[in-house]
Amino acid sequence: MIEFYLILLYRKTIILEANIKYMLLFDKIFGNQNTKAIKEARSILPLVNSLEEEIKKLSDADFPQKTKELKEKIKNGESLDLILPYAFALVREASFRTLSQRHYDVQIIGGIILARGGIAEMRTGEGKTLVSTLPAYLNALSTQSVHIVTVNDYLARRDAVWMGQVHSFLGLSVSVINGQNTSYFYDKSHQSKEEDKDRDAVGSYKIVYDFLKPCTRREAYTADIVYGTNSEFGFDYLRDNLVGRADLLSQRGHAYAIVDEIDSILIDEARTPLIISSESRDSGELYLQFASIARTLIKGDDYTTDEKHRSIHLTDSGITKAESLLGIQNIYTEKGIKYVHHLETAIRAESLYVRDKDYVFVEKEIVIVDPFTGRLQPGRRWSEGLHQAIEAKEGAKIQKETRAVASITYQNYFRFYKRLSGMTGTAETSKEEFYKVYGLDVVSIPTHRNIARIDRNDLIFQTEKGKLQAIAKKAKELQKKGQPVLIGTISIEKNELLSAYLTNEGVRHTVLNAKNHEKEGEIVADAGKKSAVTVATNMAGRGVDIRLGGASANKEEYEEVKSLGGLFVVGTERHEARRIDNQLRGRAGRQGDPGETQFFVSLDDDLMRIFGAERIKNMMNKLGVPEDQPIQNKIVSNSLEGAQKKIEGFNFDARKYTLEYDDVMNHQRRAIYLRRKNILHFEKSEIENFVEEIMQKFPDKKDDIILRKNSLGEAFFEAVRRIALHVTDTLWMEHLETMEYLRGSVNLRAYGQREPLVEYKKEGLRMFKDLEISVDAEIVNLITTLSMDASNPLIDTPEVEIFSGRKEELGAFGIEPVGEVHIDKSAHQVFGSKTTEKVGRNDPCLCGSGKKYKKCHGA
Repeated sequence: MIEFYLILLYRKTIILEANIKYMLLFDKIFGNQNTKAIKEARSILPLVNSLEEEIKKLSDADFPQKTKELKEKIKNGESLDLILPYAFALVREASFRTLSQRHYDVQIIGGIILARGGIAEMRTGEGKTLVSTLPAYLNALSTQSVHIVTVNDYLARRDAVWMGQVHSFLGLSVSVINGQNTSYFYDKSHQSKEEDKDRDAVGSYKIVYDFLKPCTRREAYTADIVYGTNSEFGFDYLRDNLVGRADLLSQRGHAYAIVDEIDSILIDEARTPLIISSESRDSGELYLQFASIARTLIKGDDYTTDEKHRSIHLTDSGITKAESLLGIQNIYTEKGIKYVHHLETAIRAESLYVRDKDYVFVEKEIVIVDPFTGRLQPGRRWSEGLHQAIEAKEGAKIQKETRAVASITYQNYFRFYKRLSGMTGTAETSKEEFYKVYGLDVVSIPTHRNIARIDRNDLIFQTEKGKLQAIAKKAKELQKKGQPVLIGTISIEKNELLSAYLTNEGVRHTVLNAKNHEKEGEIVADAGKKSAVTVATNMAGRGVDIRLGGASANKEEYEEVKSLGGLFVVGTERHEARRIDNQLRGRAGRQGDPGETQFFVSLDDDLMRIFGAERIKNMMNKLGVPEDQPIQNKIVSNSLEGAQKKIEGFNFDARKYTLEYDDVMNHQRRAIYLRRKNILHFEKSEIENFVEEIMQKFPDKKDDIILRKNSLGEAFFEAVRRIALHVTDTLWMEHLETMEYLRGSVNLRAYGQREPLVEYKKEGLRMFKDLEISVDAEIVNLITTLSMDASNPLIDTPEVEIFSGRKEELGAFGIEPVGEVHIDKSAHQVFGSKTTEKVGRNDPCLCGSGKKYKKCHGA
């Protein structure tokens, strides 16, 4: 049976290879999109090169003047396409004068692809950071500002300082936004007083932060070119839609963005929404209770797990046990969906989320580990109670539950940009998703030098133990020879396990757990030193070149390591996405250097185990293959790649599903935020028009509004603005919560043969129309209670925190409560005086309207 299975698999592989050959022949005859794009870019290259001698004759002082001239031409209607050759020639010369680095022809080609709104796939070591200066400069000539997006704060600072020299020379301003509300301008005249610990040797150059001058967030966004992380750009957009005054706005629009490591940001992180939340209720005891119950349930008997979807299914036995421990007859009828959700979440936390793999327990807090990069993500929290369930499981302090104040997915945020482009070493395998979701074409850029790297076939072991023993022996052998080794793992847990095997073999090594981006960059840059063995999560040091001989190697040291075969990269198991494997391989063989890569995989690896490796394992057992003896089998390797393709397809569908639902919210979000923006910028006459429109909708309140207007005078207009903002924000929060519940419930409608997404759109539209009516009604109610009595309470915006990014209060960003609107004495007890009795959200409102408090004055 096993032999039949392998023969069938082999035949499928032959058919697949034949199909690929036919496709390649078709492309050779008729050409493909990639070939056409490169051909078009090559046709522009001679124009750029022909200007080089002319540009060389310019003095340093001429460059800013040329920038002003180009800006003027664009204002007068000249297109970017016509200006591109001259602009690129200017940047190339500016780079040579400031950095002693002249763009290669292939880098100019990459810049052309980016300038036109595409994705440039460039191999590691081809100089993507330098390439970005070309389209950034060109687009900065015609837009308010260009956003250059990086994967972490360290790279944002590094690139702003490094490339800031080029842009500054050309007469452009450069800034960088970091977490914790830190922002800087690049300023050559500024001398920082930072200690040496904040300086890093990266690559062949020394990066210091002497030229970063602190500034406000708003000031940072006035720069021509702004560097920052994807999360900071996204959160700044959300924060801007919470401020109470126009002068507190930061961003100036979304004209053009260059996204570095675009596959990591727009695909790997696409399902993680950015959420700004406020604290809600405290359910700590409930989480502890269900964590205790989850520990008593037995996997297989009381529940089953689905590792692919990270879901669990309770059996009748498990339900009965839980009901007995809770002391209730029927959890579904007596306690409703809330208790069922708590129970299922506690079991997921217990059985599917593993310490030191999915999260770490640091300083009494649960910190998420990014599954794609292995990086720690302090401040980011899982939603829907999962994070609290894991805190209960580990005995950590259980944080309060939260409710969303504002949220958006990366997919919808980056689709705001009028023009979007990106760079990465690995985009080809995801080109369908890039095109369908973002309308971006992927173009593979030729390498400057021919690739000399050798990618060896996978070595397949029966057990993980056998695999790790073999990796340790291979590392010892290579270290003795002097050839540097970089070993990539998928988690911190695997790092530490492998480190123990290396120590046992007497291998000197360095372990990186992606905890400190700056030190990590320095260590990874030195991973090419002779005899070095570096163990790191797959994405450690992404964006940092590994130079043979080390970051500061001289020619002799470089040539010595080159003669030894260059960097040897070992993958300890295949990742869910082929892109991540390719990214790891790409660490070796930069700029035509020699190098080798090989994956050591075992049939115990998650990917193999989930996708049916048991049959192959049984076959190896029958053949008597020792656990530390590998096999090289094309059929098994192809089945691994097939499994990766299946998971990539599944993840694509999941991201598409998330986006379809968020598209509904995005339509509503844009409508609310546009309304809010208009209110922020209203002049006195516009506020009068706004009030007039409301009075037409509520004619019975017209007289009351006109008495209030007359009695308050000029103060009336600012009060209306604040009321309108306050009501819009608070009811929008309530609406977000309701939409979240709706999304959870519509899935059940599939049992009634109704499409959940259609139901969500239909119900969501109805609820949004109700929201618009409620907002106007509440604004009218509050206007009619206005007074000048300063002793009355204020309407305050709840304190908010940021999740899915760093946890921080909006107060740090200068975002003040929208309120400071005074209510007359008749409404005193309704609007939250600290002296009044507490009113429950579901209690009748004290105003006597007959509505629940949360739907009336408690909104």
